[in-house]
Amino acid sequence: MQRSAIQRILGLLLMLFSVAMLPPIGISLLYGDGATAPFLFGFVLTLGVGFVIWLPVKSTRHELRLRDGFFVVVMFWTVLGMVGALPFMLSEQPHMSFTDAVFESLSGLTTTGATVITHIDDLPHAILFYRQQLQWLGGMGIIVLAVAILPMLGIGGMQLYRAETPGPMKDNKLTPRITETAKALWYIYLGLTVACATAYWFAGMDVFDAVAHSFSTVAIGGFSTHDASMGYFGSPLIEVIAVVFMLMAGLNFALHFLAWRSLNLMPYLRDPEARTYLVVLSIVAAVTVLYLYWTATYNSFGNALHNGIFQAVSIGTTTGFTTAEYHFWPGFLPILLLLVSFIGGCAGSTGGGMKVIRILLLMKQGGREILRLIHPSAQIPVRIGRKVMNDRVVEAVWGFFSLYVACFCLMSVMLAATGLDFVTAFSAVAACMNNLGPGLGEVGFNYASINDVAKWVLCFAMLLGRLEIFTLLVLVTPSFWRS
Repeated sequence: MQRSAIQRILGLLLMLFSVAMLPPIGISLLYGDGATAPFLFGFVLTLGVGFVIWLPVKSTRHELRLRDGFFVVVMFWTVLGMVGALPFMLSEQPHMSFTDAVFESLSGLTTTGATVITHIDDLPHAILFYRQQLQWLGGMGIIVLAVAILPMLGIGGMQLYRAETPGPMKDNKLTPRITETAKALWYIYLGLTVACATAYWFAGMDVFDAVAHSFSTVAIGGFSTHDASMGYFGSPLIEVIAVVFMLMAGLNFALHFLAWRSLNLMPYLRDPEARTYLVVLSIVAAVTVLYLYWTATYNSFGNALHNGIFQAVSIGTTTGFTTAEYHFWPGFLPILLLLVSFIGGCAGSTGGGMKVIRILLLMKQGGREILRLIHPSAQIPVRIGRKVMNDRVVEAVWGFFSLYVACFCLMSVMLAATGLDFVTAFSAVAACMNNLGPGLGEVGFNYASINDVAKWVLCFAMLLGRLEIFTLLVLVTPSFWRS
């Protein structure tokens, strides 16, 4: 590996991330909440460490290889989780242990939304804003932002983009140059954030809450500035706005780009993954609403309608906002919603889960194997829309699915071995690995009560989900380290 090049880019990225400590300082001064010091210290320390790492290799101009890209992505997310935990540890409210601070930081950066903090309403505005900002930065990926900036510093970014971007279609580019692709993605991301914040503000949120919740909505993160999450506002209009933007954020951002460039909706309608995504969420929402009404969980169909649709979309897109304690809903609904989170959003979106395109390919491959039993000699291609998928892609999806299930089972057993009950262990791993957030049982409200060993296992689950298994696990293979 190009060690000096990796060291240089890691130093630059740390210096870049130190800037994330500055907006909370401004928020603290604006609201006078006395939380300036932790962020100021975090900024100075992160900037200084990044500078010290970068300085000895500042003149290095080696091009990163693909293997180097994987290493930088994993290293950066790991280091970033540690560095991002500084304000949580240094703040007086909340004053968190190292484990809890890293858990909260990684949960934000991976857009998981699982929290160990209680009494969120009482936190300083600076801490509240910082949590939301972590999700916003992690939503599209700080690495993608770096891809747009680092080429100007003499560092190529294609390898990082391939290691970071989710989904089996990751080699497709919107524009001929990778830098322009990253910029296009960020312009769309920023535009959706501004539109979402404006809509929340017009619907009745104050400016702070509108901006904060737009960050976590577009990032499909789920952090809120209130313990009651979206239920705090008690506004059906706000919930409708949230549903619209959660659905948009769960779509492939390449489709947003194509729709904007052509000024029509046909890219969405023509895309098989987008259609499947909307159909699945529509069916789950309909089942949820009807079952809530049939069991008289709510006293009117209107209440069952808006609560059912909101939770189905929020959990299905792996956002994790709540308007109700869905883990107490009757019958099979909590399990159904949790299982839908395994599907998640579309490839190229800010959503978690295995991604709709992979589930679609698994179903198509399953259908092909059934037909092969009837016609053993037939050549039956797997098609997504009109495109015939390469067998290599189908094999990769099966490999991904197998590793996903194996890792899920292993970590569930590990959590159960720490003393958690089955429902809590199962749902906690599912919620963290799918970057969802709220689980069932003991982790229905938050993760504060579980033991430290379980929290570290779940931190690993968040990284696995965010980096989509292969990017992280490839580092533990002996062949990766052979020169």
